[in-house]
Amino acid sequence: MRRTLVRGQHPFAVVLGCVDSRVPPELVFDQGLGDLLTVRSAGEVLDEAVLGSIAYGVLELGIPLVVVLGHQSCGAVAAAVNAAEGGAPLPGHMQYLVDQIRPAIDRTLRGPARIDAAITANVRLVRSRLAAEPELAAKVAAGKLAVVGARYELTSQRVRRIP
Repeated sequence: MRRTLVRGQHPFAVVLGCVDSRVPPELVFDQGLGDLLTVRSAGEVLDEAVLGSIAYGVLELGIPLVVVLGHQSCGAVAAAVNAAEGGAPLPGHMQYLVDQIRPAIDRTLRGPARIDAAITANVRLVRSRLAAEPELAAKVAAGKLAVVGARYELTSQRVRRIP
């Protein structure tokens, strides 16, 4: 397989997932070398490098599927919720993550329910932002790209699609 992949790659999906060591997309989806183009950032936060990496997969490699994969017990989302509840700003670049996740927080919920809901809402927010990117939106409109959200449950090891 490795010798075959030297000639080129043809992954069938881009997976934007969290950096959490418990959620490697290749293992979550039982895929091997060359099957997925994975991009990971804490809390699936978008920045120019992440957007450029996803665009590379879609525009240069012709990948027809982008999956935004959130997960149960996401520390980045929990940190954003805690900071929004009056915690001290996080040091350095970690505050950027909090600022990006903050719009996904439902202020009507409290405690673990707030964090859990924010994980799902963050996936929806990131999926929407990706689908609205002009180059990706054109592919979606032409029926050549699907951008979907999903959530991995650590306790059951199952992935469910987020509508």
